[in-house]
Amino acid sequence: MSGPCLFVRPRRIRRGAALTVVFVSVLATGAAVGSWGAEAEDGRDPAAARIPSRSLSSTVESDEVKAAAAQAEEDGKSASKAAREVVSRSGDRWGAVYSAREYEGFRRNLDGEYVGVGISARVEPGGRIAVDRVQPGSPAQKAGIRAGDRLRAVDGRPATGRPVTEVVSWLRGHGTVGSRVEIGLQRGGRSWSQALRRARLATEPVTVDRLTDQHPPAVRIKVEAFTRGAGQQVRRAVRATPKGAGILLDLRGNSGGLVTEAVTTASSFLDGGLVATYDVRGEQRVLEARRGGDTDSPLVVLVDGGTMSAAELLTGALQDRGRAVVVGSRTFGKGSVQMPSELPDGSVAELTVGHYRTPSGHSVDGKGITPDLSVAGDDSQGAETRARTVLSGLGGGA
Repeated sequence: MSGPCLFVRPRRIRRGAALTVVFVSVLATGAAVGSWGAEAEDGRDPAAARIPSRSLSSTVESDEVKAAAAQAEEDGKSASKAAREVVSRSGDRWGAVYSAREYEGFRRNLDGEYVGVGISARVEPGGRIAVDRVQPGSPAQKAGIRAGDRLRAVDGRPATGRPVTEVVSWLRGHGTVGSRVEIGLQRGGRSWSQALRRARLATEPVTVDRLTDQHPPAVRIKVEAFTRGAGQQVRRAVRATPKGAGILLDLRGNSGGLVTEAVTTASSFLDGGLVATYDVRGEQRVLEARRGGDTDSPLVVLVDGGTMSAAELLTGALQDRGRAVVVGSRTFGKGSVQMPSELPDGSVAELTVGHYRTPSGHSVDGKGITPDLSVAGDDSQGAETRARTVLSGLGGGA
């Protein structure tokens, strides 16, 4: 399944389907700040383990949420429910409260595991949703679902016209292994429904393939999400790229992940220097790339409305630093940072603490990143064709 990502409406972003987006785009940022120290203990530059942020004074404080939860528990009521009410009233668009089980699921996902059926989806002209890729060995693959099949509905909800990130979240459900999902499919003139059972699957965050129809061949590196190890996989792919070949870095549908992995990816294409700036409660910080990256290979970054958070951080760095041409549609605009606080009943509150900025000082939150060359958001194939044409013009695959 494609990277966990979702945008429905601001007030629905707190529960259920929204969990996936907060895990990869938000909770991972809180973990890397140091609230969950293990996320930074992977041998990387400690500076890269911090999460970009700009302090906010209008969001609810964790002490207030904890106090409400503690009082509710003392009164024999639900601590997490009381916390959700406080967060809801605060107007914090990305604030959320999760059960201990849900949060543990997010942490598993950071290690490259998820519960789903193994379908990666894409948007086609007219808002139609199609299967982009089927993970080998997954429930979808065993049921005979193929790339190119149209996704008409998920559990009776029409998929056409919905954000692909929302459809993916429907396919994932609440992350319960063995739970049932019914998918409406179409292949040519045949329409049918297929019931599947969700399973625990290993993610494939990075896939690499040669664009052999271009000469000399270019390489496409698709990053689904910045789960643990994704940055090193990109680095290996870049180093293995033939000299003189171009690179198409596909970040469409990438809803973010561990910022450490995004910085490692940036280091694959930059020779040191700034990736992003931020502050946490007034403390100024930076994210910097390591030296020694490939600064010669022609590079095009492909994005869409499902490109979020850490993926936007990476895109902004490569664009502002003049390292890549960005092609596609405007990105999602998730540039805020949340930090986790454990509540008395074991649930976790995620509260917004700030925003990050690109090297040129641009804020991403609520704005997204505008591509250098824009392509209609519902034309996935057209965007890739345009990106490959641009890559040829830069000298890769010409």
